[in-house]
Amino acid sequence: MSKKNKHKKIQPVVNTQSSLTSEKPMVKTIDSGGNGEVVSRDLMKYKFWYLAFSALVIIPGLLSLGVFGLKTSIDFTGGSVLKFSRQEGTWDKNTVEQSFKEKGVEVASINMEDNGKSVSVRTKSIDANKNEEIKTSIALLPSIQQTSFETVGPSIGGETAKKSLVAFVVACFGIVFYIAYAFRNIPKPFSGLRFGVSAILAMIHDALVVLGVFAILGHFKGVEIDPMFITALLTIIGFSVHDTIVVFDRVRENLGRFKGKSIEWIANYSILETMRRSIATSVTVAITLTALFVFGGASIKWFVFALLIGVISGTYSSIFNATPILVIWEDFLGRHNRK
Repeated sequence: MSKKNKHKKIQPVVNTQSSLTSEKPMVKTIDSGGNGEVVSRDLMKYKFWYLAFSALVIIPGLLSLGVFGLKTSIDFTGGSVLKFSRQEGTWDKNTVEQSFKEKGVEVASINMEDNGKSVSVRTKSIDANKNEEIKTSIALLPSIQQTSFETVGPSIGGETAKKSLVAFVVACFGIVFYIAYAFRNIPKPFSGLRFGVSAILAMIHDALVVLGVFAILGHFKGVEIDPMFITALLTIIGFSVHDTIVVFDRVRENLGRFKGKSIEWIANYSILETMRRSIATSVTVAITLTALFVFGGASIKWFVFALLIGVISGTYSSIFNATPILVIWEDFLGRHNRK
């Protein structure tokens, strides 16, 4: 070996073609706007599929609402509810109904609970004296006792229903105007009002999902809605809008950062920035609500269930309903203005 070649380093031969082809890309990347940022997934490509899935979820509930309606408690319709329990044996529905008829009381519905150990009878409004007569007729054994008796006049029930509807409508308009005001300085030609309306449409989606589920449960399981349900519904729309505003606020910031990029690209980028946080928050809430539903008392069971359905639906709608609606709306107006 010559002196010249003695100290020459031998370079290893690397097959660059096999190295490049042997490693599969971990994520799909798209244009990052020249800011060194990487967008890993194009979620907005499937925006119409997200809305189609939401429609498939809502349609059965809407049909149930139209055909069956909601099974409302006496807080809305007025009337009386008498509940009895027994430690030995089980209740016979026909025997219970016959006892009420003998006292001249019209029975609206009878629901068996606790595997037949408890019975809930809903009637037209009766007074305390009539309740005592019925109690004497039914509670013939020491093991049988009346657990509750409540009565609400029809006028009070109608007023409760009216106030609940007013509360929901006022909340919707208040949210629209607040979002429009909060996003008033958004870059033109985008509009804060369109952000607000998109958020409300996603919120209505969540309300319809919960209403549909309870229409089905009311028909097949006898689950009634009461003022606690209205409280749950208002809480759900608040949670849904909160999640949506998190995404929309990031969209507003990125409209200034990535000038010249399409609204679809910016919306996709904003969702990817906030999605992990939104899902993590919702999962922790859902775990807590699930524990309450399983281990909590019967008095809050359906209230908690409504919240659980609403949280899951709200998480989906804030990401996959509100933002696609906004993108489709802004794209349509953008194409219309260019004509």
